[in-house]
Amino acid sequence: MTLRLRQDAIVRSLRRNASATIDALAQDVGASRRTVLRDIAALRDQGFVIHSEPGRGGGLSLDPTSVQTTPRLSVPEVFALLISVASMRAAGTLPFAGLADSGLAKIEKALPTDKLRDLRRILDCLWIGPLAPGVDLSDMGALDPALLPAFETAFLDRRPLCFGYRDRTGAETVRQVEPQAMLILPPLWYLVAWDPSRGDFRHFRMDRIGAPACVEGPTFSRRHVPFAEGVRPVRYA
Repeated sequence: MTLRLRQDAIVRSLRRNASATIDALAQDVGASRRTVLRDIAALRDQGFVIHSEPGRGGGLSLDPTSVQTTPRLSVPEVFALLISVASMRAAGTLPFAGLADSGLAKIEKALPTDKLRDLRRILDCLWIGPLAPGVDLSDMGALDPALLPAFETAFLDRRPLCFGYRDRTGAETVRQVEPQAMLILPPLWYLVAWDPSRGDFRHFRMDRIGAPACVEGPTFSRRHVPFAEGVRPVRYA
């Protein structure tokens, strides 16, 4: 169970029960007493009001009016919001740009330092440009929700990425590449990667990528990507 799922389970357990002991919570979530105590401290920092009663018959109880005041957004969640806004802005379809930027700034400000650092490292890999005229959009599909979590690991840890890919003719292959950048050419999104088997950069339409997974083993170095004219990096303050 991940940290986030475990803490969510603790909150649900406290909401269901008038009180619960540390031992009972530890058994519920499959963790040690020490881990649960750390989780309780973290939940309090996030705004949950959790009372503790010492002694026999005592335990932990959650104030029924208690709510989370500190957002617990993951890097992929915040990144998804940022690239959505960036994509709309590039396409000229962002009607409330000021409010969107203000809201995103507040979310970023609430992020822990390490997550904010990771977010900015991922944003350094994001580029935007215009889509060339005449590109066939008739077969454009939905993006796999697993892409952003996989990209987070690939870009931050420099791990090769393996995935199934369907080209414009419908042929399916399995590719293993070194992700270098994400490119938005509204409405299409591309993964720009170095393909060791071909010794060159390749652009993969994200709506044609399936079952992405990072590969354990040696890491790779970031390369300079020769983008076409008109493509620019996304910049956030």
